[in-house]
Amino acid sequence: MPSSPDQRLWLFRHGATEWSRNGRHTGVTDLPLLPEGEATARRLSSVPREHRFSLVLSSPLTRARRTAEILGFHDVEIDDDLHEWNYGDYEGITTKVIRETVPGWTVWSHPCPNGETGVEVAARAQRVIDRALATTGDVALIAHGHYLRVLAATWLGLPPEDGRLFNLGTGTYCLLGFEHEYRTIIRWNAPGPESTG
Repeated sequence: MPSSPDQRLWLFRHGATEWSRNGRHTGVTDLPLLPEGEATARRLSSVPREHRFSLVLSSPLTRARRTAEILGFHDVEIDDDLHEWNYGDYEGITTKVIRETVPGWTVWSHPCPNGETGVEVAARAQRVIDRALATTGDVALIAHGHYLRVLAATWLGLPPEDGRLFNLGTGTYCLLGFEHEYRTIIRWNAPGPESTG
Protein backbone atom coordinates (compact mmCIF):
# COMPACT_ATOMS: atom_id res chain seq x y z
CA MET A 1 0.00 0.00 0.00
CA PRO A 2 1.16 3.57 -0.58
CA SER A 3 2.02 5.77 2.35
CA SER A 4 -0.78 8.03 1.02
CA PRO A 5 -3.62 7.08 -1.37
CA ASP A 6 -2.62 9.92 -3.69
CA GLN A 7 1.12 9.16 -3.70
CA ARG A 8 2.63 9.19 -7.19
CA LEU A 9 5.90 8.25 -8.85
CA TRP A 10 7.05 10.67 -11.54
CA LEU A 11 9.39 9.07 -14.07
CA PHE A 12 11.60 11.29 -16.22
CA ARG A 13 13.60 9.79 -19.07
CA HIS A 14 16.78 11.68 -19.91
CA GLY A 15 17.10 13.64 -23.14
CA ALA A 16 18.70 12.30 -26.31
CA THR A 17 22.33 11.23 -26.59
CA GLU A 18 24.30 10.40 -29.73
CA TRP A 19 23.76 6.68 -29.19
CA SER A 20 20.06 6.89 -28.30
CA ARG A 21 19.49 8.90 -31.48
CA ASN A 22 21.26 6.17 -33.49
CA GLY A 23 19.52 3.24 -31.77
CA ARG A 24 22.70 1.96 -30.09
CA HIS A 25 22.25 0.20 -26.76
CA THR A 26 23.56 2.60 -24.14
CA GLY A 27 23.82 0.98 -20.75
CA VAL A 28 27.00 1.69 -18.80
CA THR A 29 28.66 4.05 -21.31
CA ASP A 30 28.47 7.52 -19.77
CA LEU A 31 27.46 9.78 -22.66
CA PRO A 32 26.43 13.44 -22.39
CA LEU A 33 23.16 14.84 -23.65
CA LEU A 34 23.09 16.24 -27.17
CA PRO A 35 22.00 19.88 -27.51
CA GLU A 36 18.60 18.56 -28.65
CA GLY A 37 18.50 16.37 -25.52
CA GLU A 38 19.08 19.42 -23.35
CA ALA A 39 16.31 21.25 -25.25
CA THR A 40 13.75 18.49 -24.63
CA ALA A 41 14.73 18.42 -20.95
CA ARG A 42 14.15 22.20 -20.79
CA ARG A 43 10.66 21.69 -22.27
CA LEU A 44 9.97 19.20 -19.47
CA SER A 45 11.19 21.58 -16.77
CA SER A 46 7.79 23.19 -16.20
CA VAL A 47 6.35 19.81 -15.13
CA PRO A 48 8.29 19.36 -11.86
CA ARG A 49 8.08 23.10 -11.03
CA GLU A 50 4.33 22.66 -10.53
CA HIS A 51 4.74 19.89 -7.94
CA ARG A 52 6.39 19.16 -4.61
CA PHE A 53 8.50 16.03 -4.23
CA SER A 54 9.44 14.37 -0.98
CA LEU A 55 12.27 12.47 -2.68
CA VAL A 56 14.17 12.91 -5.95
CA LEU A 57 16.38 10.04 -7.15
CA SER A 58 18.62 9.94 -10.21
CA SER A 59 20.71 7.40 -12.01
CA PRO A 60 24.43 8.03 -11.50
CA LEU A 61 25.00 8.41 -15.25
CA THR A 62 25.74 11.90 -16.61
CA ARG A 63 22.80 11.99 -19.03
CA ALA A 64 20.32 11.44 -16.17
CA ARG A 65 22.08 13.75 -13.70
CA ARG A 66 22.21 16.55 -16.29
CA THR A 67 18.51 16.04 -17.06
CA ALA A 68 17.74 16.33 -13.32
CA GLU A 69 19.74 19.56 -13.20
CA ILE A 70 17.89 21.03 -16.19
CA LEU A 71 14.57 20.00 -14.64
CA GLY A 72 15.49 22.17 -11.66
CA PHE A 73 15.92 19.47 -9.05
CA HIS A 74 18.42 20.54 -6.38
CA ASP A 75 18.18 17.88 -3.67
CA VAL A 76 18.87 14.92 -5.93
CA GLU A 77 20.05 11.66 -4.42
CA ILE A 78 22.03 9.35 -6.67
CA ASP A 79 20.73 5.78 -6.55
CA ASP A 80 22.78 3.12 -8.34
CA ASP A 81 19.64 1.00 -8.72
CA LEU A 82 18.42 3.51 -11.34
CA HIS A 83 21.22 2.90 -13.85
CA GLU A 84 20.28 1.59 -17.28
CA TRP A 85 20.17 -2.09 -18.22
CA ASN A 86 23.70 -3.45 -18.54
CA TYR A 87 23.82 -4.74 -22.12
CA GLY A 88 27.16 -6.49 -21.67
CA ASP A 89 28.68 -7.49 -25.01
CA TYR A 90 25.87 -5.63 -26.83
CA GLU A 91 26.82 -2.22 -25.41
CA GLY A 92 26.98 0.34 -28.21
CA ILE A 93 25.48 -2.04 -30.79
CA THR A 94 22.11 -1.68 -32.54
CA THR A 95 19.42 -4.35 -32.54
CA LYS A 96 19.82 -4.63 -36.33
CA VAL A 97 23.51 -5.56 -36.00
CA ILE A 98 22.84 -8.01 -33.15
CA ARG A 99 20.18 -9.73 -35.28
CA GLU A 100 22.78 -10.48 -37.95
CA THR A 101 24.15 -13.15 -35.58
CA VAL A 102 21.11 -13.73 -33.32
CA PRO A 103 17.97 -13.65 -35.51
CA GLY A 104 14.93 -12.23 -33.75
CA TRP A 105 16.96 -10.86 -30.83
CA THR A 106 15.37 -8.30 -28.51
CA VAL A 107 16.49 -7.21 -25.07
CA TRP A 108 13.10 -8.48 -23.83
CA SER A 109 13.38 -12.02 -25.18
CA HIS A 110 17.07 -12.91 -25.36
CA PRO A 111 20.06 -12.64 -23.03
CA CYS A 112 22.77 -9.99 -23.18
CA PRO A 113 26.05 -11.93 -22.89
CA ASN A 114 28.05 -10.61 -19.91
CA GLY A 115 25.18 -8.23 -19.12
CA GLU A 116 22.05 -8.21 -17.00
CA THR A 117 18.88 -10.23 -17.32
CA GLY A 118 15.45 -8.65 -17.19
CA VAL A 119 14.92 -10.31 -13.81
CA GLU A 120 18.03 -8.57 -12.46
CA VAL A 121 16.83 -5.20 -13.77
CA ALA A 122 13.40 -5.82 -12.22
CA ALA A 123 15.00 -6.58 -8.84
CA ARG A 124 16.70 -3.16 -8.94
CA ALA A 125 13.41 -1.55 -9.97
CA GLN A 126 11.59 -3.23 -7.07
CA ARG A 127 14.13 -1.82 -4.60
CA VAL A 128 13.50 1.67 -5.97
CA ILE A 129 9.72 1.18 -5.76
CA ASP A 130 10.05 -0.02 -2.17
CA ARG A 131 12.17 3.01 -1.30
CA ALA A 132 9.65 5.35 -2.94
CA LEU A 133 6.69 3.80 -1.14
CA ALA A 134 8.49 4.11 2.20
CA THR A 135 8.33 7.92 1.85
CA THR A 136 5.41 10.28 2.25
CA GLY A 137 4.52 12.24 -0.86
CA ASP A 138 5.42 12.17 -4.51
CA VAL A 139 8.77 10.83 -5.70
CA ALA A 140 10.67 11.81 -8.87
CA LEU A 141 12.91 9.29 -10.63
CA ILE A 142 15.29 10.37 -13.40
CA ALA A 143 16.59 7.42 -15.38
CA HIS A 144 16.69 5.53 -18.68
CA GLY A 145 14.39 4.00 -21.28
CA HIS A 146 14.63 0.23 -20.84
CA TYR A 147 15.04 0.58 -17.09
CA LEU A 148 11.92 2.73 -16.68
CA ARG A 149 9.92 0.36 -18.88
CA VAL A 150 10.89 -2.53 -16.59
CA LEU A 151 10.05 -0.38 -13.56
CA ALA A 152 6.56 0.29 -14.97
CA ALA A 153 6.00 -3.42 -15.56
CA THR A 154 7.22 -4.17 -12.04
CA TRP A 155 4.93 -1.47 -10.62
CA LEU A 156 1.95 -3.22 -12.27
CA GLY A 157 3.01 -6.68 -11.09
CA LEU A 158 3.99 -7.77 -14.61
CA PRO A 159 7.13 -9.69 -15.58
CA PRO A 160 10.08 -7.61 -16.80
CA GLU A 161 9.67 -8.71 -20.43
CA ASP A 162 6.32 -6.90 -20.48
CA GLY A 163 8.31 -3.67 -20.45
CA ARG A 164 8.27 -4.17 -24.23
CA LEU A 165 4.64 -2.96 -24.15
CA PHE A 166 5.58 0.52 -22.90
CA ASN A 167 7.21 2.59 -25.62
CA LEU A 168 9.18 5.46 -24.07
CA GLY A 169 10.87 8.28 -25.96
CA THR A 170 13.78 10.39 -24.76
CA GLY A 171 12.94 13.58 -22.91
CA THR A 172 9.52 12.40 -21.74
CA TYR A 173 7.80 11.83 -18.42
CA CYS A 174 5.37 9.31 -16.98
CA LEU A 175 3.19 9.19 -13.91
CA LEU A 176 2.47 6.09 -11.84
CA GLY A 177 -0.09 6.09 -9.07
CA PHE A 178 -3.07 4.38 -7.51
CA GLU A 179 -6.77 4.05 -8.08
CA HIS A 180 -8.03 2.85 -4.74
CA GLU A 181 -5.66 -0.01 -3.87
CA TYR A 182 -4.71 -0.75 -7.49
CA ARG A 183 -1.45 0.42 -9.00
CA THR A 184 -2.03 2.28 -12.24
CA ILE A 185 -0.36 4.23 -15.01
CA ILE A 186 -1.82 7.73 -14.97
CA ARG A 187 0.26 9.17 -17.81
CA TRP A 188 2.83 7.60 -20.13
CA ASN A 189 5.45 8.88 -22.60
CA ALA A 190 4.29 12.48 -22.24
CA PRO A 191 6.39 15.22 -23.84
CA GLY A 192 6.97 18.51 -22.12
CA PRO A 193 4.75 21.43 -23.07
CA GLU A 194 5.88 23.31 -26.17
CA SER A 195 7.51 26.65 -25.55
CA THR A 196 5.11 29.55 -25.95
CA GLY A 197 7.91 32.09 -26.44
